[in-house]
Amino acid sequence: MTVVLDSWAVLRYLEGAEPSASLVSGLLDQSRPLMSWINLGEVHCILRRVHGEGAAVETVRDLRDVIDVRLPDERLILDAARIKADHPMAYADAFGAALAVAERADLWTGDPELLLEGSAWSWRDVRTTHK
Repeated sequence: MTVVLDSWAVLRYLEGAEPSASLVSGLLDQSRPLMSWINLGEVHCILRRVHGEGAAVETVRDLRDVIDVRLPDERLILDAARIKADHPMAYADAFGAALAVAERADLWTGDPELLLEGSAWSWRDVRTTHK
């Protein structure tokens, strides 16, 4: 199973917020999930605000060792734009959804904007241990 992580899931992992942290940790022990650079950039932004530039850079570097971070191409950018146009969500969130669709992967998140029944992307709500 291919998994895409969004910034919500990664931030809860870094915070140690359960059950998300344990689920993401277990995933990282077993595989190398995907993530959009747009979402990782959002993680950097939030960490920089809270902990400073040095901590943000170090954390992003460490995450790149365990996550396959993808730079979006033109197709993915336009797919994310279409998702954003059709759904009320942050533009960065649309990149996680678009990457999940493109890779036929499950998007792991707890962000209610992405947990949409009948969406084009499949997802797992990491706020709960239930699949």
